[in-house]
Amino acid sequence: MSTLSRPSASTRRAVVVDDEQALALLVAGYLERDGFEVQLCFDGAQAVELIRQVDPDVVVLDLGLPGLDGIEVCRGLRTFSDCYVLMLTARAEGVDTLIGLSVGADDYMTKPLSPRELMARIEVLLRRPRRAEVTTRPSAPETVISIGELTLDPVGREVTVDGQLAPLTRTEFDVLSALASRPEMVFTRRALIDIVWGPAWVGDEHLVDVHVLHVRQKLGDNAERQRFVRTVRGVGYRLGAGE
Repeated sequence: MSTLSRPSASTRRAVVVDDEQALALLVAGYLERDGFEVQLCFDGAQAVELIRQVDPDVVVLDLGLPGLDGIEVCRGLRTFSDCYVLMLTARAEGVDTLIGLSVGADDYMTKPLSPRELMARIEVLLRRPRRAEVTTRPSAPETVISIGELTLDPVGREVTVDGQLAPLTRTEFDVLSALASRPEMVFTRRALIDIVWGPAWVGDEHLVDVHVLHVRQKLGDNAERQRFVRTVRGVGYRLGAGE
């Protein structure tokens, strides 16, 4: 693990967590050339505390860490941080993606990876607002929206259902907010990707399905009960009517 130093408030900070030291150093080099102050960690057990100390803007996190794996690291850091998390996996099975995103990762890439594509993905993530920031994207709703028992506050970036705060991740909130921006419109996966991840994003578009699944679960819905996010078969998704 690299020596910890306190960066200035204006410096973009990143933590790279991967037991493949050569890959971690390669990723760190690209990040540093892009202006990041980078801390390296090769062990999952130490990663959570390092992330707590550094308070990074983005974490590049390997899923298959020995000991405390990337799933547990992501779950742990989500108890205190809303940093962007891009997860790396050596396996392409859908279950790995599902589990990684379910604990709060924002995006994922499969190894072997292109460092240039990785940096493009990170830049896309960093263009998205944190919970405490006000979103100014033209596609986002500007006022509080109520749909049945659901309330979406785009300024506070909070969603409540039946009076209870729904624990949506940043990405899940952005997916729901995109649907709420045009409640009468059916969004294809690609349209949602362009809004939430950006037109430059390249990858498996079924990533959208995973996030929609998590949104539904956290809003008390499922594939049969679609009050708030409805599937339009063969096309995509649209906002529900709350019924």
